[in-house]
Amino acid sequence: MAKNTDVFGSLHKKWNSYEKDLHNKLWSKHGFILSPLQNTLRHVAGGSLAILLLISQPTVSSIVAQGLQSGIVPVVEIVHTKFQLITSLSPMLPNDVIELTPEQETQIGTTLSEYFNLSVKAVLDGKRLNRSYGYIGAEQHLMRFVGDTINSHFVKESEMNEYGASGMAPGRGAWGYFASSFEQMSQRDVDREKYYIAVQTFLSPGWNENANDLYAFFKYRKMLIVNAENGRSMVVVIGDAGPAQWTGKHLGGSPEVMRYLERVDGSAKGPVLYFFIDDPEDKVPLGPIEVQ
Repeated sequence: MAKNTDVFGSLHKKWNSYEKDLHNKLWSKHGFILSPLQNTLRHVAGGSLAILLLISQPTVSSIVAQGLQSGIVPVVEIVHTKFQLITSLSPMLPNDVIELTPEQETQIGTTLSEYFNLSVKAVLDGKRLNRSYGYIGAEQHLMRFVGDTINSHFVKESEMNEYGASGMAPGRGAWGYFASSFEQMSQRDVDREKYYIAVQTFLSPGWNENANDLYAFFKYRKMLIVNAENGRSMVVVIGDAGPAQWTGKHLGGSPEVMRYLERVDGSAKGPVLYFFIDDPEDKVPLGPIEVQ
C-alpha cells in the first residue's frame, strides 16, 4: 500500500509540475487575453489546468458556446476573436521561423481572409516577396517631404513623447518622399509613413530580371501584418526596402507598427506574418485592424 502511495505521490508531483509549467507558458504568451478573464477563470475552475487547456484548443468555440447558459459570456466573446485567431494559426506555423511552404501560405492566407473579411494572399498578380513569415526589426521614421524633421513630424506632443526617440532615417525611403511638400501632404501620405514596413524587395523572385516592374508593384502595396502570438494585426504599406540579409531580420516596421504589434528589436525579436491585401479600389484603411 505504501508503494502505491509513493507512486501516486510521484505522479501527483509530476502533474503539478506540468500544470505549473503550462500555466506559466500560457500566461506568458497569452496573458493579454487571460488577464481580463482572471476572475471568471478563478470562479469556473480556480485557474486550473483544465480550463487553461480548454481555452487553448482551436475547437474550443463549440465547447465554450455551451457556457453561454452558465453566464460565461466574456470567455465566449474573447475566444471568438483574437484568441481563436491565435489558436487557429498556431498549428499552421512551423516550429522555427523559416520560409512557409506554398501549402502553408495558402492555408494561412485563407484563414486570415476569413478572420479579417479581406482578400489576403501571399502571391498577388503573380508576384510575391521572398517570404511571408519572418523576424521583424525596428525602423526609424521616414522623411515625408523635403525638410521634414523629427520636430515637425508629430502633431501632438504625446506622439512626440511616445515615438520621437526612434529618430529619423538619414535618407528617403526606397520610393522617395511621400509628399512633394508639407502643404501638399495628405492624410493618406501621413498614414503611409506612419504605418509602413520595409521588406526585402531585392530578394523577391524575378527582381534581377524585372526590377522596374516589381519596383512599381511593391510601391505602397498594402499588406496585412499579424503577430500570431498575441493576435495584434495592422494594415500597412510597403514604404521602404530592407533590411540587409546579414542582420538576421526579414522585414522592418515603423515605430508605430512595432509598438502596436508589441514587437521589440534585438535579441528579443519575434516573428510576424505579412501577406498582401488585394484591394484594387483602395477601400481598406491603414492602421490597426480587429478580427471581424
